[in-house]
Amino acid sequence: MQVITLGTGSPLPDPNRAGPATLVRAAGRPLLFDCGRGVLLRLAGAELLPGMLDRVLLTHLHSDHVTDFNDLVTTRWAMSPIPNPLKVVGPAGTQGFVDRTLAMLADDIGWRMAHHDDLAWEPAVEVTEAGEGVVLDEPGLRISAAFTEHAPVHPTLGYRIEADEASVVIAGDTRPCNGLDELCAGADVYVQTVIRPSAVRAIPAARLQDILDYHSSIEDAAGTAKRAGVRTLVLTHPVPSPFPGTEQEWVDEAAEHFDGEIILAHDLLTIEA
Repeated sequence: MQVITLGTGSPLPDPNRAGPATLVRAAGRPLLFDCGRGVLLRLAGAELLPGMLDRVLLTHLHSDHVTDFNDLVTTRWAMSPIPNPLKVVGPAGTQGFVDRTLAMLADDIGWRMAHHDDLAWEPAVEVTEAGEGVVLDEPGLRISAAFTEHAPVHPTLGYRIEADEASVVIAGDTRPCNGLDELCAGADVYVQTVIRPSAVRAIPAARLQDILDYHSSIEDAAGTAKRAGVRTLVLTHPVPSPFPGTEQEWVDEAAEHFDGEIILAHDLLTIEA
């Protein structure tokens, strides 16, 4: 398996980090986890067109993780020569989110169909709302989900992908919790959103301080990786974005609590599972 950190940013705009999105190539199938700001640009950077995706799996419906979902729906539809339904997996509430997105796009859909005679179908999105358990079990590929903790956002999911004799966990935004530990047990690669509390506390903005209680810190992520016996910990969605030249500090902070491989992700980084 391959993990490509398409977008490694946060809600805070960063010229070098697109919004949260991770691509996993498993059993020859490209799986997209979350659809943050600029996801189609980063897919292009990974040499993928929207119509090539096997499915999209959403960890939760916070805006920074789904803000470009509409762009994915529209572009996949408009670029496909034949109907090509988009398969979407997500927590409870995903169907409503998709319905509202399609309603928002209704004018644009009508205009494009009126202009292009060969575009005779509307975009189709097939939604599976998932909870705890197996999401997909097919020859050579198994995906499981577990509930994570990002309250008041609820429900939120993490995913474990097993293929090609390897395992990858995409955690999304979450604090340490039992569901996360279960997903990560013995995983080859664990991708986790992280914050650096010392840097957050240095910024005198109450709204930013609020994020401290519903994300994993660097230490938290390292602790999860250690408990679960993970091989490689990938830190993504760092808040705040590391100042140039300080990236190693994030890795060193995690290494105080976990002695496996630690990577601070950047956009379009490829990791072999």
